[in-house]
Amino acid sequence: MPQIRPAAVAGAFYPSEKGILAREVATLLADAARTARWAGVPKAIVAPHAGYMYSGPVAAHAYASIRGARDVIRRVVLLGPTHRVAVRGLAIPTVAAFAGPLGTVTIDREALALVSDLPQVVQSDEAHALEHSLEVQLPFLQTVLANFTLAPFAVGRASPEQVAEVLERLWGGVETLIVVSSDLSHYLPYPVAQQMDGETVDAILRGEGGISREQACGGTPLNGLLLAARRHGLRPRLLDLRNSGDTAGDKSRVVGYCAVAFDAESADES
Repeated sequence: MPQIRPAAVAGAFYPSEKGILAREVATLLADAARTARWAGVPKAIVAPHAGYMYSGPVAAHAYASIRGARDVIRRVVLLGPTHRVAVRGLAIPTVAAFAGPLGTVTIDREALALVSDLPQVVQSDEAHALEHSLEVQLPFLQTVLANFTLAPFAVGRASPEQVAEVLERLWGGVETLIVVSSDLSHYLPYPVAQQMDGETVDAILRGEGGISREQACGGTPLNGLLLAARRHGLRPRLLDLRNSGDTAGDKSRVVGYCAVAFDAESADES
């Protein structure tokens, strides 16, 4: 039997029962679609990775932007920061699939083989076993896309150039979507978080790198994406910016979230 990574945070970050999860994701996407103004299909998106009650409404705006490519996108390159295991470089799994309440997602061994010779790419099932930054994106992807394989990277200590080098090899065409999983500031008072997150998003929208882990826990993969996006002439567009005080009510200590899409056409849109 092929080795499968079981879901680690189902029942905590998102519902573990298939029907409940499917309805929740569908509702989040429908709510986002009602206010979305995105007119194209982005090459890359940034989405948060907290529990759905906190970041789900913001993540839904990122995933609503790719609904028009349901039958086009066949490969998802997913990068998220490590929270539990220290990694030097970008860790890939050896398993054949990731499992969750909505079914299994096949790991794209062909894609991972294309980058396995790079010194910054290492194999570590341990880095993936409990990592939620990647797992929480899967139900959204499974709902929005018809059929896809996954190239997942748990990103630890790496330079923007090392991340961008991996992305360049896997860039592909319209069949390939790049997803960076990241929250913004953590556990600041509401007004302080709003100011800090606003400054961080302004830097992202200018296409600048140098985003620290204090500004965004996924700053390392995000900086790599920003570098690759500049090289390919992509421009970022903000789809949503909120924090847990907006979505869950408690404003004493909040976590920031943004949804961003990258596409060449976005530079020409107001």
